[in-house]
Amino acid sequence: MPSVSYHRINPLSSIYILFVNTATVLGRWNTLTNIMINAVLVFNNSGQPRLTKFYTQLDTQTQQSLIAQIYNLVSQRPSSACNFLPLPPLLAQGASSNTSNTSFSDAPTQITYRTYATLSFILISTSTESPLALIDLIQVFVEALDRLFENVCELDLIFGFETMHAVLGEMIVGGVVVETNLERIVQGVKSQEGSKGKRRAVEAGSGAIGRAGIPGLGVPWR
Repeated sequence: MPSVSYHRINPLSSIYILFVNTATVLGRWNTLTNIMINAVLVFNNSGQPRLTKFYTQLDTQTQQSLIAQIYNLVSQRPSSACNFLPLPPLLAQGASSNTSNTSFSDAPTQITYRTYATLSFILISTSTESPLALIDLIQVFVEALDRLFENVCELDLIFGFETMHAVLGEMIVGGVVVETNLERIVQGVKSQEGSKGKRRAVEAGSGAIGRAGIPGLGVPWR
């Protein structure tokens, strides 16, 4: 059986090619609410989905084809490339046919992503949304996960998928970004019934596996 390595994610250790200082990020957080998101995807370097949340109605086959296309696009891009690119025609055409009564600008046309060691976080949106604001939104999402899992890794997202979905639910409702304050997001997830007990069980399980020989993630985000 091939060995599998699960690496730790350290959101505070990354140096990002489009990195902006903390004051700039905090200043933009106030503009993140009311952003429209069509889908949120997370997959690893092997293309295995860890999170798929679509806010645009699509059939299962189209979703799977889209995930495969986006993985191929993102995985083949060099680390020096910008972190936003056009959406494959598959979703753009499907969304246009499903939203014939809406304006053209409402159709999703843009992929914004950020890769953290073994995981890629992807947001699908319209081209009218600011890619830099969406990158900030991904950062908030990952930092919230890191707070809740205490040094999050891919394995935490596998066993703690309920917590991951809870974080996303605090941030995005019906495709609309409603919360970007890190403290309120974390507190909202913690206050949900049974979240603390579930989180302790997840941490105990993933920690035991980590101590059994699965290394932590020391690779900086890119």
